[in-house]
Amino acid sequence: MTTVRLPLFPLNSVLFPGLVLPLNIFEERYRAMMRDLLKTPEDEPRRFAVVAIRDGHEVAATSPGMPDQTAVPQRGPSAGFGDDPLKAFHSVGCIADAATIRERADGSFEVLATGTTRVRLVSVDASGAYLTAELEELAEEPGEEAGALAEGVLRAFRQYQKRLAGARERSLATGADLPDEPSVVSYLVAAAAMLDVPAKQRLLQAPDTASRLREELTLLRAETAIIRNLPSLPASELTRGPTSLN
Repeated sequence: MTTVRLPLFPLNSVLFPGLVLPLNIFEERYRAMMRDLLKTPEDEPRRFAVVAIRDGHEVAATSPGMPDQTAVPQRGPSAGFGDDPLKAFHSVGCIADAATIRERADGSFEVLATGTTRVRLVSVDASGAYLTAELEELAEEPGEEAGALAEGVLRAFRQYQKRLAGARERSLATGADLPDEPSVVSYLVAAAAMLDVPAKQRLLQAPDTASRLREELTLLRAETAIIRNLPSLPASELTRGPTSLN
């Protein structure tokens, strides 16, 4: 098993390969991470791993009552993630390549990264200024009938878009606007669909592209039916959650 060790950035969201990730970095542990990434030679990728949080807080408590009423101040790289950070995170995440890291006058950072490769968490190290992880890179296997499934998912996604936007209120994407490579389709739809974190996580860790597309087809049909039967409730309200501070 070939592994790589990278800085670890936990979020209350799922990052998929090919998708853009904007971040507002203000916690000291992640500021330290960005300062170290800036030391990477310009001709090398500035990589870190993003994992979705299973049990814990994206932002550590800095004062009583923040981020919730029962919180007490915490410090350190694993603050908010318990005694064993490995158990606090989902096991499959995604490597992010930071194309832009811009430091502001107050010491915070504006970061723009892109998901590249799925990885599986092997271990987490909390001995430094921020969490690092040993990661196993996961190959993307096509599976059986991925091409045909991708076509079906794109058709279902257009219907889903139509229900979300309202055919009379907004023009829909045409076939030229959407990809036709099955793995790209699977990740784009997974990221764009209004699903909760557990559902998106299941899609990220699907064993192959075809399996991901099959699950997306089921999810899209179910979500479209729900939206059709709840016309008085804006679709965006169905899965609205707290805004990420990062």
